[in-house]
Amino acid sequence: MSVPHEAIDACAHKAERVTNFSVEAAAEWIYKTLKFSGKQVKGEVLVTAAKNAGHVPHDDRAFGSVFSSLSRQGRIKTVGFCLRKRGHGTAGGRIWEAAA
Repeated sequence: MSVPHEAIDACAHKAERVTNFSVEAAAEWIYKTLKFSGKQVKGEVLVTAAKNAGHVPHDDRAFGSVFSSLSRQGRIKTVGFCLRKRGHGTAGGRIWEAAA
C-alpha cells in the first residue's frame, strides 16, 4: 500500500513547524551526498546520515517528502530495492543515486 503524497507532505510540514527541520535543506544535503559520493546508497543509510548531520525531524517519515521531491525533480533516482531494518509493514527500502 502506497502512502498518498498528501500524508507524506503533511508529515514534512509538521516537522518544519515543530522542529528546525527543513525539507529543502535536507534535500540539498542528500542530493549533494549522493552526487559527490558517486555511490548507490540505501534510503535508511541516507536518513541516518542526514540526521547525524543535523537534519532531524520530529518523525523520520518526514524524509519521505525529501526523497519524493528530489525524485520528482529528477535529481535522484531509484536504482534498486533492499530489505529494511526499520519500518513496520513496508515491503522494502529503496537504493538511490544522483541522476546524471
